[in-house]
Amino acid sequence: MIEALLEGLGLIFQWHVLIYFALGCVIGILMGAVPGMGGAIGLVLLLPFTFSMEPVAAFALLLASWASTSTSGAITSVLLGVPSTAASQATVLDGYPMAKRGEAARALGASFTSSAMGGVCGAAALGISLPLILPVILAFESPEQFMLGLLGLAMVGSLSGQSIIKGVVAALFGLLLATIGLPESQAVPRYTFGTLYLLDQLPLIPVLLGLFAIPEVMELAIKDVSIARTSNTEDTKNGLFDGVRDAFKHWWLVVRCSVIGAYIGMLPGLGASIVGWVTYAHAKQSVKDDSKFGQGDVRGLLAPEAANNALRGGALIPTLTLGIPGSVGTAILMGALIMHGLRPGPGMLTENLPMTFSFVWMIAIASVVATLILLKTVNQVAKVALLPGQIVVPGVLLFVFMGAWLGGASIGAWFSCAAFGIIGFFMKRGGWPRPPVILALVLGSILERSFQISTRIHEGVGWLGRPIVIVLVLIIAVTIFLAVRGVARDKLAGKVLAGEASERNPAVSFPISLILLVTFVWAAYTALAWSPVVSQFPLLISVPGALLSLVVVIQDFLHLHERKRSSGSWKVLLNSAAKDAWLAESLPFFGYLLCMIGLTLLVGQKIALPIFIGVYLTRWGHYSKLVAISYALGCWAIMVFFYDQVMSLLFYPSLLELNLQSKFSIGFPDWLLF
Repeated sequence: MIEALLEGLGLIFQWHVLIYFALGCVIGILMGAVPGMGGAIGLVLLLPFTFSMEPVAAFALLLASWASTSTSGAITSVLLGVPSTAASQATVLDGYPMAKRGEAARALGASFTSSAMGGVCGAAALGISLPLILPVILAFESPEQFMLGLLGLAMVGSLSGQSIIKGVVAALFGLLLATIGLPESQAVPRYTFGTLYLLDQLPLIPVLLGLFAIPEVMELAIKDVSIARTSNTEDTKNGLFDGVRDAFKHWWLVVRCSVIGAYIGMLPGLGASIVGWVTYAHAKQSVKDDSKFGQGDVRGLLAPEAANNALRGGALIPTLTLGIPGSVGTAILMGALIMHGLRPGPGMLTENLPMTFSFVWMIAIASVVATLILLKTVNQVAKVALLPGQIVVPGVLLFVFMGAWLGGASIGAWFSCAAFGIIGFFMKRGGWPRPPVILALVLGSILERSFQISTRIHEGVGWLGRPIVIVLVLIIAVTIFLAVRGVARDKLAGKVLAGEASERNPAVSFPISLILLVTFVWAAYTALAWSPVVSQFPLLISVPGALLSLVVVIQDFLHLHERKRSSGSWKVLLNSAAKDAWLAESLPFFGYLLCMIGLTLLVGQKIALPIFIGVYLTRWGHYSKLVAISYALGCWAIMVFFYDQVMSLLFYPSLLELNLQSKFSIGFPDWLLF
């Protein structure tokens, strides 16, 4: 074993391998820092270049890129409050408040260092347990996967602010969204409204970017402030070292979360979805004073970042040893294995054990190398937090909408992103938690499949008596108990909640709860017309969703009536609520977004987005025409030369393109416009 471990390390230290390894780290850092990109897209771009390479060099390029994306993904989560992938949602909760407090460099230093420690600790945990890991993986069948998914929802529901019920309702809404499209059991469209776009389920990336990115961008635009909401500028160098010291100060938390991340990563299809929330909840529940979580507590940043990097090593295990990829990224890596003559299976733990250990080494070392590169650039990256908000907004929106396009490749992706941006904005202003919606959307299809397989195989609910299932049920019960106790304790102590779901505006929350109630009732009524196997899961979601929504409706109405009594009249109350919700400022912003999408239908994305940026900077940001035109041309160049020429994206065929393309003279590069 030791000999194979050292031999695997020796495979990496060859000059040509090290060159490809460094190149992979740089590409991975860039991919991870762009919203909507992520490790899987980087692997897709790099895979064709590895066809003629020898296996060690090929996987040095691929794995270095894949591991580095999870390290650099913290950049957008911390600086913009925009999770680049679903796995980095938990980082936003404390990372972004630190940046708003003027501690961007400290947050990035802590995040990068924790990522490096997580990558190394996770690889070490897996290297030690690699020969013994197969029985653990095989023990997690459909019943265990279902309960583990529920554990993830319970973890994120426990972080739902002062209303656990709202967190549960938000999670049920996310599960209902996950039932959209064709189920696996029968070809019966569910909740598609007759559109082809929704047949293949609701794409995750447009919803993720809409819910999280657009509300934060709107706040910058409406308040006209920089990300750092303080006039006290942070000493970047000292802030960076403070972050590094934070990671080493809380080393035991980082190690624990790394091990948790590594072993959760082994579970196909579940790891990346829940690992950040499980470790965040673990960090919050394992400290004596959790009052600062959600407001910029560095421990809430260290935990998910350590786990996200450790997850990479764990995700490789079922791919290598069982040939079961748990995500798009690991599926691409398995394809690369086969292409280079390496057969996934138990043989990777026998005759190819040195190669397997080299993969573990690559992930661990890539985490360290990416961290060193990023720590060197923190001084420049952290300056984004000090830029005027109106300069940041158009650039972020460019990457948000192009990231949504990558996730959907349809104009429906832009409509989804904008629609969920509006939903996310009002959820935030009304005190509704957004993370449960996204996590439930990710887990919905997995939970439905696992639940149906479990009930069919065991002919009922006999699977609830399996030992691991019982353990997971107990953990879920303890998690919910601790969450309820914490909320009750905070209310008795009179603590004022900050962070996600901290707003208390019943005039905004009441319409949301009422709309959710109607949605659940309509969903249940519609599901009654389907066959039992198709309607089973939607009914299991919508019936309790309707009941709990009704409870929230009553609570919101009582709070609203109490506010009306204290304010004196409904008119005063509604005017105050509209002002608190920034209604007058938000509606024009929504109008800008909808006009941009409408213009896209007419002239295409390469024309519409730069026009939107130019108009926004002159009319909303009050910048000069020279600045607006220069900015717009820069964004146009990114769309044309990066998204079009490098990534070879197919853009929306607008009416202008369909009418003019045939009239262009031969040789005109129409890709500059369409």
